[in-house]
Amino acid sequence: MENFSLILAIVVITALAFDFTNGFHDTANAMATTISTGALKPKVAVAMSAVLNLVGAFLSVEVANTISKGLVDETGIRPEVIFAALVGAILWNLLTWLVGLPSSSSHALMGGLIGATIASAGLGAVHGDALVTKVLIPAIAAPVVAGVAAMLATRLSYTLGKKADGKAAAKGYRAGQIASAGLVSLAHGTNDAQKTMGIITLALVAGGAVAPDSDPPTWVILSAGLAIALGTYLGGWRIIRTMGKGLTELQPQQGFAAQTSAATVILASSHLGLSLSTTHSVSGSVMGAGLGRKGGVVRWSTATRMFVAWALTLPAAALVGALAESVTDLGDWGTAVVAVFLVASGAAIWKLSRREVVDASNVNDADEPAGVVTTAIAAVTPPPAGTVTEGLTATIPAPAPAAPAPTTTEPATPPAAV
Repeated sequence: MENFSLILAIVVITALAFDFTNGFHDTANAMATTISTGALKPKVAVAMSAVLNLVGAFLSVEVANTISKGLVDETGIRPEVIFAALVGAILWNLLTWLVGLPSSSSHALMGGLIGATIASAGLGAVHGDALVTKVLIPAIAAPVVAGVAAMLATRLSYTLGKKADGKAAAKGYRAGQIASAGLVSLAHGTNDAQKTMGIITLALVAGGAVAPDSDPPTWVILSAGLAIALGTYLGGWRIIRTMGKGLTELQPQQGFAAQTSAATVILASSHLGLSLSTTHSVSGSVMGAGLGRKGGVVRWSTATRMFVAWALTLPAAALVGALAESVTDLGDWGTAVVAVFLVASGAAIWKLSRREVVDASNVNDADEPAGVVTTAIAAVTPPPAGTVTEGLTATIPAPAPAAPAPTTTEPATPPAAV
């Protein structure tokens, strides 16, 4: 690695910083439902997720190859382009974390890469077919497939558990949640950690440190896995609150169905080399599980804000990446200006986040009151028999007993005068 220049070292460090933000931004994908239903304590949940993210990073390199070889033309891409792409991705991750919205770190990375590449080498350097088939189509299909699967699995769980002992069934589903949460964490490491591996490998190719079409070196796999694991352990509590309490109220059966459905979709996509958004998959499965329980509803006000963030992720990160590339193209001082801007912006966002601290102690507090539509749906939906309803599930008050008919006391008839 004799060609490992200063700018290449800066790119690798920035990529690992993005991987770190990816970890705490996406912790909610694996552990939000487990924490919200009480299956695991918050700190235990994020520690377990961190370890499994690290393990998952070593299971495959298919998604990494999609990023490093399939999305853009790696010939002619300078390391400064990769740096600009990472700036766009990191800033979008931090902004959406600040407002507690579970947007896609994967799409932020790809948006930044696309914007910076177009600014540097033109539109022709982006492989449109790979963008459509391996990014855009999975972005739309993943939440729908995961949501439908979770909804059907939730209904099946309640149907099969009608005659089961309530406490025993809840305990069993909580154990199932822990196992399925571990599977989601493993899948997240397999899918998301690889994206950083791919972007570092692309930078190494651009900087001449490795040969074109190379797989990620072992040190890249290890460092990316450690960075995402550390970010996961710190916990993105704001997004965990939104995913666990802000979208819908979940019971253990729903949490198990949501996580199992999401893990299946994510692992299948990783095997196929699709750069899937784990956020889209898990969010879709959580909403599907919310709708799958009789009497369960979704907070559509929160969901709408989330959908808007999803739609803006690619273009917003691409715009920032393109602007950053235009500045870095001015020379070393331009790269320094972008680096200072990134650090200053990150510090400002962190300072803003301290105005309202969300951590393990208050992560299960209600995110926001139910909206008008949610309240109306809950008011006319009968709860399932034999369940304790809370949160968004409305209870129908029993009719008040009829008041006894008023009695009147007739005045005594005075005796007739003799």
